Amino acid sequence: MKRCRSTPRENWQQTVESQGMYYHTVDDIPYWDESVYYEFQPPEIDELEAATYALNDMCLKAVQYVIDKDYFNLFQIPEEYRQYIRNSWENDEHTIYGRFDFSYCTPSPPKLLEYNADTPTSLLEAAVIQWYWLKDVFPSSTQFNSIHERLIEAWQSVRSDSPGRMYFASVANSIEDYMTVNYLRDTAMQAGMDTAYITMKDIGWDSKRRVFTDLKEHTMEQCFKLYPWEWMHREDFGINFVENSCRWFEPPWKAILSNKAVLPILWELFPDSPYLLKASFDPLPGGDFVQKPIFSREGANIQIFENGKLFLNTDGPYDGPCVYQETYPLPRFDNQFFAAIGSWIVNGWACGIGIREDEHLITGNLSRFVPHIF
Repeated sequence: MKRCRSTPRENWQQTVESQGMYYHTVDDIPYWDESVYYEFQPPEIDELEAATYALNDMCLKAVQYVIDKDYFNLFQIPEEYRQYIRNSWENDEHTIYGRFDFSYCTPSPPKLLEYNADTPTSLLEAAVIQWYWLKDVFPSSTQFNSIHERLIEAWQSVRSDSPGRMYFASVANSIEDYMTVNYLRDTAMQAGMDTAYITMKDIGWDSKRRVFTDLKEHTMEQCFKLYPWEWMHREDFGINFVENSCRWFEPPWKAILSNKAVLPILWELFPDSPYLLKASFDPLPGGDFVQKPIFSREGANIQIFENGKLFLNTDGPYDGPCVYQETYPLPRFDNQFFAAIGSWIVNGWACGIGIREDEHLITGNLSRFVPHIF
């Protein structure tokens, strides 16, 4: 794994905008950064692929374990949603995608930092933007990236089970979420599905028919939402999910895997895995650990301790119960840049990676997305 310099394409901003990425620059600083790229060797890609499959299998076993042991309290999942989640799991409701975030300090195996199982973003960047960059800049090279094709296959599978209209929903004030959801909608359309977009705030509830509705009062039978389950569990209309037949993507059982409380569960079940870091619901002995709120996202409210003393932390809106994970630093390049790898699982297939880098040790919302080759 090497960090290499590259010359950005002329008018690269217009190029990525034509491909749907309008959030390429934040406060005059590129979020999409093609002045560098990462180069992998084939055995490294094989290792990332193997880690992704192994962790996906472990995570599915962890869901069954949490349900069997009735450990919902550890995940702060309200009582009224627990049977709803059990039913979703027992009915084998379909999952589309997820992203495992790794620290990969070769030649050591990739280590799981967290699993973005419900609402992972940076999908458009990974599936489309870096692929077209590759074709323009390194046409004779390759990339670990079949995300787009796997998404189409996933929606084809959904369509065969449920051919009705698929709604795609996100919050109204985020261009990144809007473009991510509409990219997913595009892949569903390529799979032959009838689709529509709606904002989360425009989803209605018909109290007489006991159904969710769009702005034209049409019944919503299935919907992909880029909106966390833990938020839905705590909103006034959320209780309507448990009595309604609308099919949601990601499915309700993903509320277990999108919660950082799954990290200690994974360690309890698979302490010999080369891909896991020690994790606990209590501070780790020795005083070297990372503290993470179970509902935190995008690197917010993370605290790193050394010898029991706070070494580094980030701000954010999250509080509540935390988990504690063994400290394992990100690889550092040019003595300045830290790189985290997001490995995508789509429809059960390990199918691509995206890289985020930063001058800071904790990867955050504004950390740059950098393409790769191998």
